[in-house]
Amino acid sequence: MEDKLKALKAAFPYTLPVMTGYLFLGMAFGILLNSKGYSFIWALFMSIIIFAGSMQYVAIELLCVAFNPLNAFIMTLMVNARHLFYGLSLLEKYNTAGKKKFYLMFGLTDETFSILCATEPPDGVNKGWFMFFVTFLNHLYWITACVLGGILGSLVSFNTKGIDFVMTALFVVIFLNQWKSQKRHAPALIGIGASVICLLIFGAQNFIIPAMGLILISLAFYRKPFEKGAEKCYLPSSSQSS
Repeated sequence: MEDKLKALKAAFPYTLPVMTGYLFLGMAFGILLNSKGYSFIWALFMSIIIFAGSMQYVAIELLCVAFNPLNAFIMTLMVNARHLFYGLSLLEKYNTAGKKKFYLMFGLTDETFSILCATEPPDGVNKGWFMFFVTFLNHLYWITACVLGGILGSLVSFNTKGIDFVMTALFVVIFLNQWKSQKRHAPALIGIGASVICLLIFGAQNFIIPAMGLILISLAFYRKPFEKGAEKCYLPSSSQSS
């Protein structure tokens, strides 16, 4: 129990920015879902079971049209294909988490991925429980915000026009934060370039999966140069170490 409490206390500060973002994003989802005639109970179960912000927004539209399983499957794959690449980069970390890795895989989001890639638990904190609580707290924030939005939407009338743009705004903010936190921007530029190329070739409806594949191939091809450059950035020079 002591290990769990220590991991929870260590993980909590890292999740505070996510809590702030999820508060507005989740509430927007709950309000938008309620505007389509679905109560906060739907928001509760969707946020618990699906837990994919972008796909939950898409699911609102899927709920309002005739059910097409194949279309829903393809749309889900396209929207969340990036998580396949996130998961590959975290395999080594998750393998040390024991049974907790199953929940870690389920709860992986853009924000959780950013935290787990950029931070290491403090000395004396169990790594598996640290990753678990980062994931769990983010999940809890999302559930709470979605339910609050659903309840608020049922109590107050809102003009929901343009509210779904909040997802696009979130990704822009995440990208800018990552850009500012990194000294080397080549991977980000590759991502932008690959996305633009695939957008022009395949169109707005079909570019996501090809773009992800092109990004993966490009990063794999240039992996060694990137790693060497990173070592030069972070290793102390001879004058500093002496």
